[in-house]
Amino acid sequence: MQPITSVSSQPNKAFLLPDLVQTRTPPKEPVAIAEMAEFFGVTHRTLHFYEEKGLLTARRMGLMRVYGCDEIARMALINVCREVGMSVSLIQDLFETLSTATSTSEANLILEEALLGRRRELASNLSTVHRQLQQLNALLDHEEVEAGQLNTEQKGPTLTETEARCLQLMVEGYTPIRIARTLELKTEEVSTVEASIVGKLQAQNRFQAVAKAVLLGLVAN
Repeated sequence: MQPITSVSSQPNKAFLLPDLVQTRTPPKEPVAIAEMAEFFGVTHRTLHFYEEKGLLTARRMGLMRVYGCDEIARMALINVCREVGMSVSLIQDLFETLSTATSTSEANLILEEALLGRRRELASNLSTVHRQLQQLNALLDHEEVEAGQLNTEQKGPTLTETEARCLQLMVEGYTPIRIARTLELKTEEVSTVEASIVGKLQAQNRFQAVAKAVLLGLVAN
C-alpha cells in the first residue's frame, strides 16, 4: 500500500458536517480524482478549484490524487450549496462558521440559517424580476397599442366603390371633367366625390389626397 500524504500545504479545518445533506453511498476510500469527479458530476478542474479555495484537500497516494471520506462529505455539501446558487465565498464563510460547531445539531442549524438566507435572497430577486417583467409587459403592451393605432391609420379610410375608382383616376392624372366622362357622372357629382375623398384622407386638396393615397397604398401609382 502506498503511503498517503496531503497535497495541500494548508489542510482544511476539521469541523462537524451537518447530516441534513443526504449523500448517495460513496465509493470506498481512498477515492481517485477521476472517480470523485464522476461521482459528483464535476470536472477535474472544478475539484482543483475547490482545493485552491480551501474547500477541499486532496492527498497523494503515490502518483495519484485521492480523497477520503471527510472530503467526500465536504464535496456533497459544496454540491448542495452550489445547486442552490450559493457563491464560493459564501460557502467559504459557511465552512468557517461550521468549524465552530460543537455538535451535529448545531452544524445543522448553521446550514439551515445559510439556506434560509439564500432563500430570502432568491425571493428578493424573484420579486425584482417580477416587477421588471411587469414593466416590460406594460411597455410592450403600450407599443402594441401604438402599433395597432399606426396600422389602423396606415390602412387609410374606407372608400366607396365610386370613390375608389375616382381616386385611381385622380392618381393617373385625370381632370374632373375627364373623370366624369369615364365614370359616366356629372361634373358636379365628381366634385362631390372628390371632396369626400379629400375629407376622408384628411387632406387639404385633391393633390395632397393623391399623395396620401399613394403613401398609404390605397391605389397603384
